[in-house]
Amino acid sequence: MGHAGEVEAIQGVSSAAELADRLNATGYLCDEALSVIAFLSLQMNRPLLVEGEPGTGKTALAEAIAEALEVPLIRLQCYEGIDASQALYDWDFPRQILHLRALEAAGGGTVGEVEQAEKHLFDERFLLARPVLRALRESPAVLLIDEIDRADDEFEAFLLEVLSTYQVTIPELGTVVADTPPVVVLTSNRTREIHDALKRRCLYHWIEHPGLQREVDIVRVRLPEVSARLAHQVVTLVQQLRAQHDLLKPPGVAETLDWARALERLGAEELDLDMAAATLGAVVKYREDTERVRRALDRMMTT
Repeated sequence: MGHAGEVEAIQGVSSAAELADRLNATGYLCDEALSVIAFLSLQMNRPLLVEGEPGTGKTALAEAIAEALEVPLIRLQCYEGIDASQALYDWDFPRQILHLRALEAAGGGTVGEVEQAEKHLFDERFLLARPVLRALRESPAVLLIDEIDRADDEFEAFLLEVLSTYQVTIPELGTVVADTPPVVVLTSNRTREIHDALKRRCLYHWIEHPGLQREVDIVRVRLPEVSARLAHQVVTLVQQLRAQHDLLKPPGVAETLDWARALERLGAEELDLDMAAATLGAVVKYREDTERVRRALDRMMTT
């Protein structure tokens, strides 16, 4: 299970440069360090943990890898209180009740028939497969475990066990083993530290906000309808806003794209103060940030 040769044959990626080219073709422009660590994750069959500020493209990376490899993306969104059942499987209780009622309406049966009917309550047709179980069964696939920092220690321990063996046991049905381990990408906004045990299981990369030219390239690739001048102006302004250090939530690449798209929809060919102020809702999402950005715009665009 999970031999490197099998993974290579399935993914068909022979180098970090080839992976970067494939990601670029999806519209995800990454730097060399990220393409190398992502390639090693594929080749070594190790989960990839990516951390960074919100909006730096962590989730988009998993989506791009799935598209580049032409495999399904299966997403597990973490949240406070998530447990193993929400990640693995559950039983379709309403259907089980309907099944029992149908048996009762049919007149029950002998003791042996009743026992057999009870066993059937836990067969495949009543199983609700959650993302982790789906990934194990349906791989080759990309399993995105998004915002793992929102979950708790117990859930981390569960993930560590699954990612160490790529198998889970369902007491009523037996053990499910992935014929081909899924490509696993975990993301974290670092609202808390991930435990060392899980980090040791993964390869790691911190994603920075892109530099000016790469962000301009991202806008031009993702939004070819936006003029080169407008793209450069928007990115330059966003980069200046990130450098302010007093925003509650500095804009990420997603906000850059939203702002450029909004301006283009309004017919803008270049950015002016009035248009920038009118479209701030695309780039900042807190009232306090809106006031700070308005003041910053007055300084930036009048100097």
